[in-house]
Amino acid sequence: MTLQLVAPDRTRHIGLEDGRRVGWSEWGTAHGTPVLFCTGAGMTSSFGFGAGALRELGVRLLCIDRPGLGGSAPDPGKSFESYARDVQAVLRSEGIAPPPVVGFSQGAPFAVALAGANVVSAVAIVSGQDELAYPPTKQLLPPEVAGMVAAIEADRPGFEASFASRVDAEGLWALIIGMSAPTDRALYNEPAFAAAYRQSLAEGFAQGPGGYVRDLTLAMSRWPTQPESITVPVSLWYGKLDTSPVHSPDFGATLRSRFPNATLHVLPDEGGSLLWTRSREILHELLRAG
Repeated sequence: MTLQLVAPDRTRHIGLEDGRRVGWSEWGTAHGTPVLFCTGAGMTSSFGFGAGALRELGVRLLCIDRPGLGGSAPDPGKSFESYARDVQAVLRSEGIAPPPVVGFSQGAPFAVALAGANVVSAVAIVSGQDELAYPPTKQLLPPEVAGMVAAIEADRPGFEASFASRVDAEGLWALIIGMSAPTDRALYNEPAFAAAYRQSLAEGFAQGPGGYVRDLTLAMSRWPTQPESITVPVSLWYGKLDTSPVHSPDFGATLRSRFPNATLHVLPDEGGSLLWTRSREILHELLRAG
């Protein structure tokens, strides 16, 4: 499958009161319906999704770089709560009321955090990383992932220091390709798609590995915002062919049961790349919910 990939229509930034810079990119009409996008691991706001669907549905897609990645300055105290404050600052600067949000892969827990902070009106979790440290879910993990969760629980600063010394953009790309199902690798390795994805990862590591590593340890720890407390509509999207061990060991079944107002879609012929292959369906349902 060949997908249309387009560069952002606009790239913006603001300065915060603490002196940090927060950057973001936008696709679609500037007067469209705003939708936030929380990217996957190590990715920046240069790489979006659903170009054709955005135009068809009249969506203004905003992707805000998490601290230390892309256009956003590092934040030594980065947490889910501080990320939500950064997003709130951008929304205030743009005069945007709480919009719906898409959280892809490692972006999923950040999208949940935005819902917990009352920043968004609805959530779509797409090939989302589950709360891997949640005890019933942790029991389902393969040993290597369970071991990472345990190591982070035991000594998060030590894990971050050790992991940061041996990870870079190329290594993360190799890991993503190695964990992906054949159907996903076929898409990811298409020349234009691979170039855009790898450029996004390079931008994500341009300020060093710290931004990605902190995202990793936050996402693999217990989430401060528990799904049981989220009252906005949540849609979960998983492909049954997805082989990533860090998405969800039961394709969102446990996670769906934890949200008070959730719908689960498990698509039998899709892998982890359904953010790009099913963009229109995901956005259409999210807009109706939000």
